[in-house]
Amino acid sequence: MRFLIAPLLLLPVLAAAQVTPNKLYNGTKRPFAVKVSAPYGSAKVTLQILAPVTGKVIEEAETKPGKQDLSKLFAKLWENAKPTVVYLQATAEGRKVGPAVVLQPMTNPTISRLAADGKTVEFVPDEDQAFAGYRAYVDQHLVLDTSEGVMEFRMRPDCAPNTAFQIREFTKGGLYENTIFHRVVAKRADGSPFVIQGGDPAGTGNGGPGFAYPLEKSALPHDFGVISIARSTDPNTNGCQLFVALSREGTKHLDSRYASFGELLRGKEAVLKIAAVPVGKEDRPNDPPKIFRARLVNAPPYGTGPVPQKRG
Repeated sequence: MRFLIAPLLLLPVLAAAQVTPNKLYNGTKRPFAVKVSAPYGSAKVTLQILAPVTGKVIEEAETKPGKQDLSKLFAKLWENAKPTVVYLQATAEGRKVGPAVVLQPMTNPTISRLAADGKTVEFVPDEDQAFAGYRAYVDQHLVLDTSEGVMEFRMRPDCAPNTAFQIREFTKGGLYENTIFHRVVAKRADGSPFVIQGGDPAGTGNGGPGFAYPLEKSALPHDFGVISIARSTDPNTNGCQLFVALSREGTKHLDSRYASFGELLRGKEAVLKIAAVPVGKEDRPNDPPKIFRARLVNAPPYGTGPVPQKRG
């Protein structure tokens, strides 16, 4: 078994995208086309490149609605020696409008592997380093419609970009539809709340999407409501199984060992209801809670909207 491994509710309609990339993959020092929409009938729109978490404006440029080339508006996009995930946000009339666009650098990730002791995970740089451009897509939240209520998670591609993107692809492909929470560990031996785990299409705890991908060293600490990806002993066996942490004290030892990629914004009650279900052998619920479906919804403008929920 991998270690970490209600009826549908209506969600509020979130703002339509005001900036839409023409392509998902945009090679370095080439045209980088986006479509800029005109909110409020504005003749001009300001595009801002924002730092993750803080939302600090790194650079901004005024432009017009229509097709625009980011490589001309932001020449420094190609000049950063150590590119990191940033967000492209539209503003008009002094307000942020629509979801941001995630700009993920296409760089060679660090390689994860087991150390000589066969237990410790270590990360080493790829011997070939290159910056090839940006993967660009509209910022969206992950929503799980479950038998115990709706959970909404803010994705954190700034912490685990490839993992967050892969979960988006699983979601769009319908992988999580009618899956279950097959493992619930409300408390560890020391009494600290641990995890709820699900998303296995086989429903057994042994299933996956038919392929594996490498572990990322996420900077997002495991804490209540943080969603992460399960794997087997080898760090390069990430699949589709998800787990939601139930406390910091119970899951802090998972930091950097499992790729945390999102934070709970809504649905604390649903998480706690699932954590409270009766379980049998191997922590399997007697009547497993269900994930009816997973979906993506546009995020609010970057730096606005709800903050992550806590247990207390």
